[in-house]
Amino acid sequence: MPDLVTIGETMLRFTAADNQTLEQADYFRVDPGGAESNVAVALARLGFSTAWISRLPQNPLGRRVAGRIGAHGVDISRVLWTAQGRIGLWYFEKPAPPRPGQAYYDRAHSAFSQIDPAEVDWAFVRAARWLHLTGITPALSPNCHALVQRALDEVKDTAVTVSFDVNYRARLWTPDTARRVLEPLLSRVAVIFCPLRDAHLVFGEQGDATTIARAWHARFGARLVVITAGQAGAIAFDGVEHRINKWYPVNEVDPLGTGDAFVAGFIGGLWEGSVDTGLEWGAAMAALKQSYLGDLVWCTRDDLLHLIAQGVTDVQR
Repeated sequence: MPDLVTIGETMLRFTAADNQTLEQADYFRVDPGGAESNVAVALARLGFSTAWISRLPQNPLGRRVAGRIGAHGVDISRVLWTAQGRIGLWYFEKPAPPRPGQAYYDRAHSAFSQIDPAEVDWAFVRAARWLHLTGITPALSPNCHALVQRALDEVKDTAVTVSFDVNYRARLWTPDTARRVLEPLLSRVAVIFCPLRDAHLVFGEQGDATTIARAWHARFGARLVVITAGQAGAIAFDGVEHRINKWYPVNEVDPLGTGDAFVAGFIGGLWEGSVDTGLEWGAAMAALKQSYLGDLVWCTRDDLLHLIAQGVTDVQR
């Protein structure tokens, strides 16, 4: 059985080449990307066993997504396949200051958004060590909201640890709607991940990461709350405050997926040792992710441990 199971939608991202605008681009790089599968891939590359559950159309695009994720060692055997429906697509124009980046989504009525929770192999989920969910999924459709609620019901009173990444997406719902839906879900999970900006915007919280982590630990009854604040580091609170302020200088190639890399690194580090190890691994994974094109982090465990031990180096000989 896998160390971690995660459930969610993965789309295909079309990125305009050579910093061109979407209107002018003749060529696009195509990459799979989804918050949940990004975490599964990153942990698999660190040597842990992971599985990803989703719903895909039985066509070349669906097979492309599943094949790319499975190629990293993620178990895709519980992916649901359908003869109907479509893959969600989105188009990304990289920022080139002073021109901001642009994102355009074409994901309505995707195969995953029509998922029936009864189709999922819940016995497989209950046998895992850890279940990871995000706030993106309940925003996609009533079916997907029901899926998250069913997942929490299925692992209630089991040994499965549930983590939840708020991962607010303004293109999917308003802060008020997100807060109403997410608050009851957060009260049912053991580990909460949330960027500081989402805590402010969605939940109307005031104060710094430490203040919010402490407040949420009491408010939601979570075992552990992790609040990330970009280059300012991250705070984890489990009754004791844990802090990391380390920031690695980065030659940013692609920032997308950085938060997912942090989550994967944190979970892996937590399994390896402690909350402090989780913060250290998370910070290093987030930095490494930005050096790769696409949403996925391609580093190995050796790459991660070398960065933590040696810092940034020019060339390894």
